[in-house]
Amino acid sequence: MKVYADNAATTKISKTALDAMLPCYTQIYGNPSSLHTVGQEAFHALRDARRTVAECLGCESDEVFFTSGGSESDNWAIRGIALAMAKKGKKHIISTKFEHHAVLHTLNKLEKEGFSVTLLDVYENGIVRVEDLKNAIRDDTALVTIMYANNEIGTIQPIREIGAVCREKGVLFHTDAVQAVGHIPVDVKADNIDLLSLSGHKFHGPKGVGALYCKKGIRFENLIEGGAQESNRRAGTENVPGIVGMAAALKEACDNMEKNAEKLVAMREQLINGILKIDRSRINGDRVNRLPGNVSACFEGVEGESLLLYLDLAGISASSGSACTSGSLDPSHVLLSIGLPHEVAHGSLRLSLCEENTPEQMDYILSQLPGIIDRLRDMSPLWEKIQKESNSK
Repeated sequence: MKVYADNAATTKISKTALDAMLPCYTQIYGNPSSLHTVGQEAFHALRDARRTVAECLGCESDEVFFTSGGSESDNWAIRGIALAMAKKGKKHIISTKFEHHAVLHTLNKLEKEGFSVTLLDVYENGIVRVEDLKNAIRDDTALVTIMYANNEIGTIQPIREIGAVCREKGVLFHTDAVQAVGHIPVDVKADNIDLLSLSGHKFHGPKGVGALYCKKGIRFENLIEGGAQESNRRAGTENVPGIVGMAAALKEACDNMEKNAEKLVAMREQLINGILKIDRSRINGDRVNRLPGNVSACFEGVEGESLLLYLDLAGISASSGSACTSGSLDPSHVLLSIGLPHEVAHGSLRLSLCEENTPEQMDYILSQLPGIIDRLRDMSPLWEKIQKESNSK
């Protein structure tokens, strides 16, 4: 049996998205900035896609700017606001210790440019405490950037409450919602969000396309200069096929969200219950307040990369954390941020599901996983040490 359980890394493009994209390659292929008929057909496709994305986010269409994906959207939002607010003497930014590297590396660069950054704790359950945010906000705070849902352990943050605190304090609030949009309800107005990043390939849209929502009236610096595209905010000819495909995929995901979530939660719990039967296993992050299709676990005495290779040999595609750091030998910064020791964090496994997965596939994963872990532990000096320490107690 083949099982794809790495949907947090990327999803398969849906037929709906692909069908929407194909005419943009063969019929509606013009440059949307051109004034002739062929160009205006592309412009209208772009306009309709923008309206669709706006409807799914609960905002106005002129508050949506298309980008190349989540990383660009994060960079643009954070740098754009930071540079604009620095002109007002505000150079302090608040975030968390377990953000995606698109956020953390951007903040590191800003620190080298004279900004100060406060990273909030996320505790064992992987959830930010609103009280910590209140205490961290200063008179010179320019921006709060906190992810909607974590990309590795799937925990969902109290975004609406965080946004309300920012509104009360007069501080702008950005959220990296790459893992949330299309999977759980997101309403930028009700959630008190000023800026939001999303990426098409996380909800069965194409790769290489995303969007940044920015509340009307907020001034922020451009990231890419050049032409007048995206209301003079983001230069470069728009990727019309990708944008149209992303919009179609997002609408389909939002229309079916409740039904999909019900199925995913059932499979998630099926996996979690089976995993916890394995000796010295643990589920990372809050058991309930997590994305419907996310299961993050650690197994003591097991090395994560070896676990992934054995699972792959069994036909199961999974990950140990973020695909963006898969080449690193260091343990996940996310797992370290929730207090796991290095030796436990090294034995991590992330299974991320979509609505195309089945309960039978979950049974297959659970039939393969215990034997693989036993095999790896038999070869592990660390596991031998753990057993000796346990027996001596």
